[in-house]
Amino acid sequence: MKLAKLPDRTPVKMNVVLAPPLARRLGEYADFYAETYGNKEEVAELIPFMLEAFLDSDADFKRGNKKRHADSLGAAS
Repeated sequence: MKLAKLPDRTPVKMNVVLAPPLARRLGEYADFYAETYGNKEEVAELIPFMLEAFLDSDADFKRGNKKRHADSLGAAS
């Protein structure tokens, strides 16, 4: 079969406590998003995409993940 098994797509709910200044900044970011794209999104809807973009743009994290993956493949041999 060409199509690999689909990954787990079950959403994971997490509760996070934010400092008031960060909560305000996230609200400001949501306002900026609305100004930029013309549609209002709730902060809770934006956060998963913001976190994904942050992780995708972190070069050190990517390098560390590649090294860990390579190390685990070497250890499995």
